[in-house]
Amino acid sequence: MDIEIELNGAPHAIADGRSVQDLVAALGLAGKGIAVAVNRQVIPRDTWPAHLLRPCDRVELVRAIGGG
Repeated sequence: MDIEIELNGAPHAIADGRSVQDLVAALGLAGKGIAVAVNRQVIPRDTWPAHLLRPCDRVELVRAIGGG
């Protein structure tokens, strides 16, 4: 069964019971320099596997880009 979340401002379906870590992996971003916020709260990387996503969660993924 899928649930719908908001991912970077757009609707996104994900299987129920999935974690932030599962979402990051499904998007091909595992191991990348990204930060994740759920409902405007930054989620520390070490808690991604335990942070389960719920219907209507607002998820923001921000990718770090180097430069000067």
